Amino acid sequence: MTLVTHPIPNRIAIAFDLDDTLMPSTYDSLLKALDLDPQAFRRDRYRPLLDQGWESIPAKCFTLVDESRRRPAGQKITREFIETFSATLDPFPGVDVMFDRLKQTAKAIVPDIEVEFYLITSGMVQVARHTRIAKHFTHMWGCEFHFDVSGEVCCLKRSLTYSEKPRYLYYLSKGGEARTRDRDITFVYDDIAPEDLHVPLECVIYVGDGTSDLPCFAMLNQRGGTSIGVLKAGQTATEWQRDRQVSPGQRIFNLAPPDYSERSELMQSL
Repeated sequence: MTLVTHPIPNRIAIAFDLDDTLMPSTYDSLLKALDLDPQAFRRDRYRPLLDQGWESIPAKCFTLVDESRRRPAGQKITREFIETFSATLDPFPGVDVMFDRLKQTAKAIVPDIEVEFYLITSGMVQVARHTRIAKHFTHMWGCEFHFDVSGEVCCLKRSLTYSEKPRYLYYLSKGGEARTRDRDITFVYDDIAPEDLHVPLECVIYVGDGTSDLPCFAMLNQRGGTSIGVLKAGQTATEWQRDRQVSPGQRIFNLAPPDYSERSELMQSL
């Protein structure tokens, strides 16, 4: 009889979306910081672009670039403004202490286990990098602005679409954050022996709130990982699944409100 053995992993990766998962929409928060009404701005500036065939991510980016161009000197959307604004953002309850709590919980069960945290967002990663929770993440991936010589936003430099999110789960599984930038795209398709994986996909947990996260839910279902959904305030599980048209292949382990305090349903699931 032949015995087939599998390497025993000593690492767990927890990957999060950002907007409406760890904190309220950073797009809406940025609009408020610019003294704009998010609801009116979405209706008058963002939705018309979608009606013209724009995709969501470049449309949001363009509205901010366009808004900056319209503003007088001293009120532009600049690198400095984004960094200062980002530092003021408050995450959902319990997020600040969640990272250490999860590490402690894991080590109480398996003393030599490692827990790593990653961010995979279709929002602006430059915002995430300057929040007070940025220090907890091994790596962050998302969309990025390009700034002109004066520091003003001028275009989208890097886009991370909904369908691209699963690529970064493969990337972190294979230890891609240690690779050079010119290998970013092709590295995820390389064959790697199971014992050489940084963290097997069955040891990856993904937490997200919306339609942009469905591709990650589906991929982890196929590869034995775990997905957890986050509700919006006042939303029921039935409404969440209906609004996002969740298919059986995108099923999740649990669906809970965005509360990461110690005894919350979401924290207990994690």
